[in-house]
Amino acid sequence: MSYQALYRVWRPQSFEDVVGQSHITRTLQNAIVQEKFSHAYLFSGPRGTGKTSAAKIFAKTINCRQAPTAEPCNSCDACLGIQDGSISDVMEIDAASNNGVEQIRDIRDKVKYAPSSVAYKVYIIDEVHMLSPGAFNALLKTLEEPPKHVVFILATTEPHKIPLTIISRCQRFDLKRITQQDIVARMETIVEKESISITKEALHVVALAAEGGMRDALSILDQAISYSDDQVELADVLAVTGSVSQQKLIEMILALFNKDAQQALQLVDGFIQSGKDPGRFVYDSIYFLRDILMYQSAPQLDILDRAMVDEDFRHLCETLHANWIQKTISILNDCQQEMKWTNSPKVFLEITVLKITEQSPQPMEGNTVEPESVTQLLKKVDLLEKELKALKQNNVSHDAQQTQQATQKRRQPTTKRQYKVPYERIRYVLEHASKSDLKNVQSQWANFMQLLKKQNAPAHATVQESKPSAASEEALILAFKYEIHCSLALEHQQTIELLLSEVTGKNVTIIPIPEVNWLEIRQEYVQKQRQQQSADSNEEEEIDPVVEEARKLVGDDLLEIHEE
Repeated sequence: MSYQALYRVWRPQSFEDVVGQSHITRTLQNAIVQEKFSHAYLFSGPRGTGKTSAAKIFAKTINCRQAPTAEPCNSCDACLGIQDGSISDVMEIDAASNNGVEQIRDIRDKVKYAPSSVAYKVYIIDEVHMLSPGAFNALLKTLEEPPKHVVFILATTEPHKIPLTIISRCQRFDLKRITQQDIVARMETIVEKESISITKEALHVVALAAEGGMRDALSILDQAISYSDDQVELADVLAVTGSVSQQKLIEMILALFNKDAQQALQLVDGFIQSGKDPGRFVYDSIYFLRDILMYQSAPQLDILDRAMVDEDFRHLCETLHANWIQKTISILNDCQQEMKWTNSPKVFLEITVLKITEQSPQPMEGNTVEPESVTQLLKKVDLLEKELKALKQNNVSHDAQQTQQATQKRRQPTTKRQYKVPYERIRYVLEHASKSDLKNVQSQWANFMQLLKKQNAPAHATVQESKPSAASEEALILAFKYEIHCSLALEHQQTIELLLSEVTGKNVTIIPIPEVNWLEIRQEYVQKQRQQQSADSNEEEEIDPVVEEARKLVGDDLLEIHEE
């Protein structure tokens, strides 16, 4: 196969070819020229922005026979050998498929040997975030104290997955998304040298679809060239990317603005039937509306991403107003989020169309006509001001103020929810309570709370501040830290009791009580029990031994005691 994809043919061979990353290439060039480059670098950024390309160019530059230099010569044996991969001292490793401890240990064993062909050994580890924790630990010591002839370059799209101990030992460079203007400029250079005929509008749509990645842009351009005949037209790129033309977007937005739901739905159905991607349509619509908003605010600035400024576009900008655009963008953004998790994107798109067409009308900018409701409110305010002025003139303002205060006092709602503690019920439960019943509940309490959290989160939040304090066969006393939670617990009483019966195997009724009140009534019960025990012991001491002997002979039923 003799043909190579454009992104492979036009992969950057020097720092000058790396598009849109001047803040990084300039820093690296200065460090190389001054021979002050580090032993470890971390290149992070979105896909297709030049991370591994910059790493390979860096490896060529420091090993170029003309070093120190700002650019590799790309003609010496070192540059050519690194470029075609024949020099083993420069290794490019894919961490996605070589993420084990063994592979990193192999690197660690080999770094101590001097390079055989060039001045520096360079290890480029792509997608380094895929390494296992053990592999990161194996790499850590080597990064901390590497030999002088070794340079590590780590590349990743997800730097947050890399341990901080690794990041702190590297110079970090964050590559940014390439701007649409830079992508278009680079593609213009490529199509000119490749003698490819393509329209300006088609290049702009390719750059927009690439979403800041140069490699993606060249892949889409390659696909559009294969799809087209002699010249790559806008329609060819739209067909390849699934995007919608600007004219169709204008028709769609005007239908939405004019609340013509029938036409808007017909346009949506036409897009879907012609093979357009619903997600791509929403994406294009958001950016197109954004361009309208930007053009309305600053028409002299060249900051448009999706729109091409023509007569229809200018007319649309004059028709729409900012409030409607902002609300529509917000609705489309919600639709975009929902479409990520559905298998029926068309349904969400149609619902969104209906939602936009049902928006309440917004006044145009500069419109001084006030809504009827606002006018009525202003009239009422004027009337109240006149009445207040009359009251002050008649010296009744003081009496009115007192009347108002009294009325407010009467109407003031009670914000604190009062809870009446059922003392008699609690005393009854204490009389029949047992330690076995309480231990049965306490042993299952953690399981009960976990199930309650899954079944009813508000009930769980209420009961969380309580603890089982006493239990009988039929009731459970729950002591709450705050009084308000007692009332709230009764609102979820049925849920709590049903789940308790499932967990403990007994039907019990919960009785909430504030912790302060529980301590009081418990102390009262304990004192009463002690008094009872003392009385019983005294009674046993006063029993007549003759009576006790008679009870043993005839029993309690036949025994009668008469006082003399």
